[in-house]
Amino acid sequence: MTNQAMQMTKQSFIDCQPILTALGDENRQNILLALVNTPCQTGLRVGEITSLVNLSRPAVSHHLKILREAGLIKKRQEGTMNFYAADIRTNFTKLQQLLTAVQQLQEAHDHD
Repeated sequence: MTNQAMQMTKQSFIDCQPILTALGDENRQNILLALVNTPCQTGLRVGEITSLVNLSRPAVSHHLKILREAGLIKKRQEGTMNFYAADIRTNFTKLQQLLTAVQQLQEAHDHD
């Protein structure tokens, strides 16, 4: 593998670190799945998410913050109410680039 390809792979990992960190926690995975699987198009409130994932309200709020910072969910405010919804498409390209880079690493390794 060329040095340039190795640098691109490294950069892909760096770009995806917040996403991978966020997805590395089972509670955040469950929250994201709850948001993806809800029929509600306008998003869910913390209390609704809490009942779906069996976590305390503070724990859900903590995990929502991490998911939001990673760009995996979005928050919509309506007055004093916050609604959360999955927003996976935003980072899908980054994840695809990382998978492509890892695949290229594997192919280069297989040819050695």
